[in-house]
Amino acid sequence: MSFKITENHLSRQSKNSHGVLCLLLRVDVDEYDENKLMDEEDGGDGQVRPDEVEVKSCLQQENMLAALQAALKNPPINMKSQAVKDRAESIVLKILISFKVNAIEKAVQSLDNNGVDLLMKYIYKGFESSSDNSSALLLLWHEKALTAGGVGSIVCVLTARKTV
Repeated sequence: MSFKITENHLSRQSKNSHGVLCLLLRVDVDEYDENKLMDEEDGGDGQVRPDEVEVKSCLQQENMLAALQAALKNPPINMKSQAVKDRAESIVLKILISFKVNAIEKAVQSLDNNGVDLLMKYIYKGFESSSDNSSALLLLWHEKALTAGGVGSIVCVLTARKTV
C-alpha cells in the first residue's frame, strides 16, 4: 500500500498541527496534577475527614471494627490544613489504642489493600507522637498490617507524597 503526499495534503496537515498546538497551549496541566492539594475553603466537598459523629456512635456501641472503618473512610490526604490532618490522626489513633489485642488481626483482615496502606500511614504517624502505652499497641498493629499488606505497605508509606 502506498500513499501519495501532495502539496495540498501538507498544507492541510500543517494547519491541523497548528490547531492542535493551539489547543494544547490552552490546556492547564496543573488542573490534572494528582499531587495538587485542595484546601477546605477552595472547593473541598466537606467529605475530606472522618465522620466524627459516626465514629463516636460506633465507639459508644463498642463496635470497634465499624469505628475503624468509619475513621479510615475519608482520609484528609489532599488537605493543606495540618489541623484537619492532626484531628483525623487523633481519631484513628484513639480507635487503634482502644482495640482489644485479640481483635487486631480480625480488624486488619477486614480491610482491603488500600485500607491496609492507609492504616500503615496512620501507624507510622502514631509512632512519631506515641506515648508509653501506645507504642506497644502500635507495634502490634504494625505486625498485623505488615502480615496483611506485606513490605509493599511499608514502601507505600515511606515513598508516598500524600500524607495523612
